[in-house]
Amino acid sequence: MNDMSFSQLHLSKLVLDNLAELAYEKMTAIQAQSLPHVLQNKDVIAQAKTGSGKTAAFGIGLLNKIELKNYSVQALVLCPTRELADQVTKDLRRLARFTENIKIITLCGGVAIGSQIKSLSHPAHIVVGTPGRILKHLDKNYMRIDGLKTLVLDEADRMLDMGFVEDIQKIIEFAPNKRQTLLFSATYTDEVRSLSKSIQKSAVTVATIDTESPNKITEMFYESAADLNLSHLVNIIAKEEPKNVLVFANTKIDAKEVARHLRNNGIEAAALHGDLEQYQRNDVLVKFTNGTLPVLVATDVAARGLDIKELSLVINYGLPFEHNVYTHRIGRTGRAGSTGIAVTLYWGKQAFKAKKMQNSSRQFDKASTLPKANGYILKAQNGTIVIEAGKRNKLRPGDILGALTGDVGLNGKQIGKISIYDKQSYVAIERGLINKAIKGLKQSGLKGKRFSVWIMK
Repeated sequence: MNDMSFSQLHLSKLVLDNLAELAYEKMTAIQAQSLPHVLQNKDVIAQAKTGSGKTAAFGIGLLNKIELKNYSVQALVLCPTRELADQVTKDLRRLARFTENIKIITLCGGVAIGSQIKSLSHPAHIVVGTPGRILKHLDKNYMRIDGLKTLVLDEADRMLDMGFVEDIQKIIEFAPNKRQTLLFSATYTDEVRSLSKSIQKSAVTVATIDTESPNKITEMFYESAADLNLSHLVNIIAKEEPKNVLVFANTKIDAKEVARHLRNNGIEAAALHGDLEQYQRNDVLVKFTNGTLPVLVATDVAARGLDIKELSLVINYGLPFEHNVYTHRIGRTGRAGSTGIAVTLYWGKQAFKAKKMQNSSRQFDKASTLPKANGYILKAQNGTIVIEAGKRNKLRPGDILGALTGDVGLNGKQIGKISIYDKQSYVAIERGLINKAIKGLKQSGLKGKRFSVWIMK
C-alpha cells in the first residue's frame, strides 16, 4: 500500500476521527501491511518488533467487527504477561473511544478471581488476558467464547518461550472453528510456524522487521571482574547521567540485589520481578512510567509490556541467555525516532558469547576503564501522590489538574503525569510541594467530594 493514510482503509468516519485525535496520522509498516488483510477477515501471522504499532494493527480490525448489542465475548487477546495485557487493554480502550458502551476487561493471574467472576457476570465484548487465567475461567464456565469472532496471540514467541503452548491449545478448544486468528510475534521461529499451522487457516504472512527503520542505538559492552559487577554498574549509570534507566537482570535474585545496591549508592531504584504482589508491581510500574522512579531493575518476564516512550538507557546486567532476548531488551530505547544507549555488563564465561557478538557497530572495552562514580546521585525530582478515586468516580485528568492549579495553588509546571485507573489516580508532583498538594486536595476535594490522598512510598 503506497498511501499510508488510514483513510485508504474501509473504516467509518467515527473511527478515522478518533485516530486523528489520537495523532495516528500515518500507518506504520505493520499496520499498512496487515490491516487490509485483517479487515478482510483473513488469518494473519505478522512479524514485527516491539514499538511497531502492532496493537493498533489488530485492535482496529477487531473493533471494526464488534456488535455492541451482542453481549458475548467477540474478541480474545492472549498476552504473555500481566503488564502487556494491561497495556493492550489501555490501548484498545483508547482506540474504542468513539464507541459507547463497549466493555473491555483484563483477566490475569495474581489478581483476586472473585472480582473477575463478578465482572464476567455481565459479559464483555473484548477480553484481554494471560493464558493461565483465561483457561481457568473457561474451565470453570465463568466465561464462554463459543461466539468468538477474533482470537489474537500477541507476542506469541514469548508465550511459547514461557511454556504456554498447551494452555493456548486448550483455550482454542473452547472457541468456534470458524473464527479469525491473528498471530503477532517479534521472531519467526519453527515453534511459531508450527503453532500457526495448527491454529490458523491459509494465514497471510506479513514481516516488517527488515523494512522498519532500526532504532538509533549506541551499543556498548564492558567486561567486568565478577566481584566488581555492582560497582561497575554504578559507574555506568554515573557516566551516562540518564534521565531514566531500565536494567535487565537474568534472575529474580539478581534483580533484588542490583536494586538494593543502587539504592545504597545514591541511585533511586526498585526491582520488578515475579515474587512481588500485584499491588507492589502496580506501584513500581506507576512510578517508573510517570518519572518518579528513575531506575527500574527487572527480569525479562516482568518487563514484558512496558510501554515507556522515552527511555534514555538500557543496561544488561549480564548477557541474556538468548540473542533474541538481547534484541528485545535494547529495543526498549531509541524508539520513535529518538536516540538511545544500550550498555551490557558481562563477566566470566559470558566473555565467550560476547566475543561472538562483536561487530563494527558495537563498542567493547574493559569495565575498569570506566570513570569512578565519585558520589554520583540520581533521584527523581517528583514524587507520586495517590488519590482514592478514579474512573468509577468519573474522575478525569482535567479535574485533578484544575483542583491542583486552582484550589491548591500549584503551577502547572510543578505537576507531572496524571494516571487514572478504575479506583485510584496517581499524580506526579514536585517533591517539595507534595505535602501542600495532599493537604490542599483533602480540604478542597474533587468534583464536590472528598477522597483519601496519600504519598506513595
